[in-house]
Amino acid sequence: MDGGKLETSTMRDLNDSDWLRHIEELGELEGYWEPLGAEHSVLFADRGPVLLVSFEIRAAIRARSEDQLPLGFTLAEAGGHSSLTLIAHDESWFRDPAVYAYVDRLVDEAFFEDFDRVVFYGAGSCGYAAAAFSVAAPGATVITLAPQATLEARLTAWDDRFRRRRRQNFTDRYGFAPDMLDGAGAVHVIYDPLIGPDAMHAALMARPHVTLLPCRNLGSTPETALAEIDALEPMLAQACAGTFTATAFWKLWRGRRNAMRYLRRLAGYLNSSGRPGLEAMLCRNVVRRLGWPRFRNRLVVLEDQLGKSARPEPATGGTAA
Repeated sequence: MDGGKLETSTMRDLNDSDWLRHIEELGELEGYWEPLGAEHSVLFADRGPVLLVSFEIRAAIRARSEDQLPLGFTLAEAGGHSSLTLIAHDESWFRDPAVYAYVDRLVDEAFFEDFDRVVFYGAGSCGYAAAAFSVAAPGATVITLAPQATLEARLTAWDDRFRRRRRQNFTDRYGFAPDMLDGAGAVHVIYDPLIGPDAMHAALMARPHVTLLPCRNLGSTPETALAEIDALEPMLAQACAGTFTATAFWKLWRGRRNAMRYLRRLAGYLNSSGRPGLEAMLCRNVVRRLGWPRFRNRLVVLEDQLGKSARPEPATGGTAA
């Protein structure tokens, strides 16, 4: 055990209640931990003049890495930054009066004004929360991955992925995420334009100070995809340093050229789209650069298929009727 951090084997053995108790102990060492009603909690680590605010789900935290620590906590620690991690015990979009009251309290205490730079981050439902609650820290940088703008049926009936959550109230405080972005500084929305609902939610967030970053074949789990190409941590580190831009992101996005899951996802898209020629070009490129057997074997199949389709039909010996 090191400064309150358990060995990874021990962390894997903890049930959810014991894991949360460990996070509470970590908060006592680093800053504080506090329950927010029955379904949420917050971990604050006081380290420096830059604050990374992240919204995360307990199951995702526990599955993400061996140490089972929140992403925001870990990345901020590496840079010597402070972190404020709001944790949902289930996927809730943080629609809870206890969360609103906590954020209100931070505003009343001028908490965010104590920091030179504030960065809000989240993905999916947590990306919605990062955008919605960023209004509490005017001028903050916001990075949000495939966020929902709202789940209010009147506005987003076209998104049927979260029907069970529509009973939650998205019309009261901190409700419509795009409107909550009006006081933010630079906002970056990263999403896959091939996923229709994600693209439509992103469009709802379009504002003069909002940069939309469409990434084809990013997939439905953008946080995992960006981590796989070693872009997630540098992106947030640059945001905390005040150097993150669209240009910087596109440079990081080039890392997808060497990421197995991204390339498999791209090959699957080309296959399902009926584009064997382009899929073969992709496989040749991957085999030449990386030599991966899976793509080499697929290339053999594709070249045989393309060769057969290019051969002239044998003569029938008769005349057309």
